[in-house]
Amino acid sequence: MLEHIIDHHVHTQFSPDSKAKMEGLIDRAKTLGLKGVMFTDHVDFDSPEIPFREITDYHKYGEIIAELQEKNKDIEILTGVEIGYQSHLPERLRSFLASYPFDFVICSLHSYDGLDFYSGDFFIGKEQHEAYDEYFQIVKKSVENYHDFDVYGHLDHIYRCGNYPKKVLHYADYKEVIDEILKILIQNGKGIELNTSGLRRGLAMFPGIDILRRYKNLGGEIITIGSDAHRNQDLHANFQDAVDLLRDLGFKAIAQFRQRRPVFLDI
Repeated sequence: MLEHIIDHHVHTQFSPDSKAKMEGLIDRAKTLGLKGVMFTDHVDFDSPEIPFREITDYHKYGEIIAELQEKNKDIEILTGVEIGYQSHLPERLRSFLASYPFDFVICSLHSYDGLDFYSGDFFIGKEQHEAYDEYFQIVKKSVENYHDFDVYGHLDHIYRCGNYPKKVLHYADYKEVIDEILKILIQNGKGIELNTSGLRRGLAMFPGIDILRRYKNLGGEIITIGSDAHRNQDLHANFQDAVDLLRDLGFKAIAQFRQRRPVFLDI
């Protein structure tokens, strides 16, 4: 069954933080016996991090995908994208997404008010709980005001960032705002991803088990699995762990997207 699960979060050489070649990732997918591969490169307009400000020409990108598909007819190659949301970008993002026939769109929050999470700028002068609560409040505003995406990416990844002694985040400490986020996503027909990359950093998968359980209990059904791979060897990493966790929580299927529409695969 694992071979039918398409990794819904994969970065290639077209993301500034990845050197993984499309060809190498396709070869890796074949080695693993996978039936398909999905590329979801970064598009972070107005990023505080200069390398992310150069945006790929997706018409040329599409031509490359078409050429690779012609050369690799034994595997399906899909085109997704991970957009970095900021409050002033909705119209620009909608225009961009309308310009190319994407199969799948992840909405992620990588920065706020010109402050990047990964560099640590966002956390300067903030206590841990304060920073995490502010992050979730920003996520809430984003899902209230922007809907042109399919799933929200690595919902609680904020705790991997920031120079705090303990990298922990407890759902109970932010229950009210997280529940509001999940309810809005469900009401708007949007999903979340189970991102396995945390396991490669000695953390849990994103989001944590309590958030996943709450999503399920609130009626959430749309969930994808993504490795957030930036290296060939991380493609499809820990997918058995992800499937086992989702089964334990009572999920019966995962979502796989084509042409922005989910198809459910029983697990």
